[in-house]
Amino acid sequence: MKRKGTTALLNTPYAVWSTIFIVVPLFIVMYYAFTDNNGAFTLENIKNLGNYTDIFTISILYSLIATLITIIIAYPFAYAMTKKSVSSQKMQMMLIMLPMWMNLLIRTYSWLNILERNGLINNFLGLFGLEPLKMIGTPGAVILGMVYNYLPYMILPIYTVLSKIDPTLLEAAEDLGCSSFQKMIRLIIPMSMPGVVSGIAMVFVPSVSTFYISQKLGDGKVMLIGDVIERQIQMNHYDVGASISLVLMVMILISMAIMNRFSDADGGVVV
Repeated sequence: MKRKGTTALLNTPYAVWSTIFIVVPLFIVMYYAFTDNNGAFTLENIKNLGNYTDIFTISILYSLIATLITIIIAYPFAYAMTKKSVSSQKMQMMLIMLPMWMNLLIRTYSWLNILERNGLINNFLGLFGLEPLKMIGTPGAVILGMVYNYLPYMILPIYTVLSKIDPTLLEAAEDLGCSSFQKMIRLIIPMSMPGVVSGIAMVFVPSVSTFYISQKLGDGKVMLIGDVIERQIQMNHYDVGASISLVLMVMILISMAIMNRFSDADGGVVV
């Protein structure tokens, strides 16, 4: 009995923090989503979300593309890291984390100096007499920004799972006649799936809700759902912004639940 009381006391700060910064904001969003400007209950905000179907589709599509690209880059990189010495792994991990020490705004803004008309890439092309490329204000620039900013969130969970694979299992597979390709397909990839699924959640969720990346690298020409929410809030249309946020939140929770179920099937829990 005394132990339970001690545990409850220790959990109190976390419960208070969760209530203030998670539960209360959720209730505020739900309140504005189901009320009009006068505070009266209404479902019009939810009904009008059909006007933003295209933006929802584009946001999800771009986020899926960015997530797929990060997997393609992160998996072989993380696998190669596990084959290096301990000191080399520490050095590579530091290099991965180094950009994360800077604010996302600074990292994203730096790409303007690289991709803009008078940026580094076009200045380099100009040395060969080539016409400057239009990169800012394109979907490719926005997806590039997502991949660059969220790539470490894909590398880290994959690397963590791969580094914990028991080497004796790989040796046993070799003794049973498995080739390197067979080991990768039948053993390494299935065992690393919890890390992959965790990485997908950590990349897809912030990508689908981002707005600063699309504002700067999209130059106002690429509108994502995060941009719409910010614009509605700035215009004091809290009801519209909250209703869109609520739907986006439900979508994220559904996707996380699906990925958790998939990960559970492989013996791990993601979120």
